[in-house]
Amino acid sequence: MENSTQESHLRSDNSVTYDSPYPLYAMALSSTQTRTRTHRIAVGSFIEEFSNRVDILSFDPETLALNPQPSLSFDHPYPPTKLMFHPSSSSLQKSSDVLASSGDYLRLWEVRENSIEPISVLNNSKTSEFCAPLTSFDWNDIEPRRIGTSSIDTTCTVWDIDKGVVETQLIAHDKEVYDIAWGEARVFASVSADGSVRIFDLRDKEHSTIIYESPQPDTPLLRLAWNKQDLRYMATILMDSNKVVILDIRSPTMPVAELERHRAGVNAIAWAPQSYRHICSAGDDSQALIWELPTVAGPNGIDPMSMYSAGSEINQLQWSAAQPDWIAIAFSNKMQLLKV
Repeated sequence: MENSTQESHLRSDNSVTYDSPYPLYAMALSSTQTRTRTHRIAVGSFIEEFSNRVDILSFDPETLALNPQPSLSFDHPYPPTKLMFHPSSSSLQKSSDVLASSGDYLRLWEVRENSIEPISVLNNSKTSEFCAPLTSFDWNDIEPRRIGTSSIDTTCTVWDIDKGVVETQLIAHDKEVYDIAWGEARVFASVSADGSVRIFDLRDKEHSTIIYESPQPDTPLLRLAWNKQDLRYMATILMDSNKVVILDIRSPTMPVAELERHRAGVNAIAWAPQSYRHICSAGDDSQALIWELPTVAGPNGIDPMSMYSAGSEINQLQWSAAQPDWIAIAFSNKMQLLKV
């Protein structure tokens, strides 16, 4: 990560934009390259009706070419709340990839060179063919057979996707669970409308640990990001708040830092895949901010090290693990790649 002065701007000359026919929300960046050395990006529409779309784009970081692949565009029931490609990057020349999506169910899709094939539709309800809407999910990058989903029915469900079965379903939150993130192979965390961050260990399913609660009771926590470079740290955001709350799981209840330079609510957060001290946030002030966390926070808080202004409210953000120089943001009907 380059050193840069406070309030410096991300290099807009190195931004690439895709204009979609419809508003965008969910995004995923593939961890593998295709045979043509391009990377796949999936974007999901946000249309308030049953019929929605997922489009697959190809991105070449050398030529900055960003192109839709019409043969890989497919219909999706309801807007996908999240998209994720298979986290394994063991083969850089795989001809196919697996994409997961959440919405009414957890769905898996095989992305081939020129076609998309549905693999499975996974329903976490034990009593009905219908499933309570899924708010988010996370793919376990240490044991990729596991996906954890969060739902408005207060549950977190861990799937063994190889077998297509529920490994376990945990209920600890009092209200809707809005996000979930894996830390280790058997450890995940979740955030909820009840205002708590909870950590679960699959080796002890009877207990969960609350490591943070909203300062104002019942202020929902919307998103959670676990720092994969340093598992002591995670970040969360509160509903309608301009703050990013940084937590150290060794000292529960008190944040180690609060990033407060957004001028409106924060919608998305992503840790840098290659640096444990950097995190990006984006929000309703149309800004994406990159922060470098100091060893000790000063008395006047922390300023972002760089910023980018988009055309409207940014509702989604992904930091590419395969291409750490690139951050993807979604706003309105645009997906934009920014060179860090």
